[in-house]
Amino acid sequence: MASGGIRYRAERISLALMATSGIAVLIADLLGWLDKVAPGGALPKITLLILSTVTVFLLLEVDRLKVLDHVDAQISKLDIDALAHQLKEEHYGGVVQVHRRFPDDTFTGFVEGASNEVAILQTWIPNLDLLDVALRKALIDRRVQRIRILLLHPSSPVARLRDEALRTVRDPALDEDVTASVQRSLSILESIFREVPREDRVRLQVRVYNSLPSIAVYKADQHYLVSSFLHGQLAIRSTQIEIDGSDTPMGRQVQRELDMLWEIGREVDLGDWRASVSTINL
Repeated sequence: MASGGIRYRAERISLALMATSGIAVLIADLLGWLDKVAPGGALPKITLLILSTVTVFLLLEVDRLKVLDHVDAQISKLDIDALAHQLKEEHYGGVVQVHRRFPDDTFTGFVEGASNEVAILQTWIPNLDLLDVALRKALIDRRVQRIRILLLHPSSPVARLRDEALRTVRDPALDEDVTASVQRSLSILESIFREVPREDRVRLQVRVYNSLPSIAVYKADQHYLVSSFLHGQLAIRSTQIEIDGSDTPMGRQVQRELDMLWEIGREVDLGDWRASVSTINL
């Protein structure tokens, strides 16, 4: 503490001397005193004096300037990604973006980057045609560990309820036949199944459930797109909540719903989905 005070006073004295010397030299030069005191040699000497004072001041500051050498090291110790993840979890529960409707390109990108799991929970998959290629590549080329598809049982009473919900505010000409749509999704999945090498088919798992789903979920590893089943509107045309992280509050909640429906679902043999579904008791 005492050495710091001495240094502080020395710095202030040096600065005062520098300022005073500069002003004194300027006044002396204007009055012509420099030439009288030391003709021809005063200015260089005074300049040298001022430079020496500046040098002394900088030497006193060397220790403080050394602190700057450690700034980068201190910053590098900060885990920026971890801090961002913590703030995202605390303030947004894992939600990173809200889309007006299902972003096909975004989810396709998620699927293309997945290595562990791709999962879809829907009544049926209206955009399966757009995801067809990405799912095939995930199975055959990227060898994703498993792909789980959950669809509504085509004969479930919920199918009729969803028909009514979609018909409420829609033109009858635009009515969706939920049962036929589920069957179409199963047919496309069967075609994907048949193109996969026999030893890899086990990684494509499809189940049907007989329950009222609360949300539609599209998952690729730690990325989720979640929407609701609104009246008069397909889930993929509804607002989509994008969640990043299965360990976030929103991610955990969605994952629990997905796992719960998977547990109550019944496995479909894609080798002959029609015969398989017909043997499942509701």
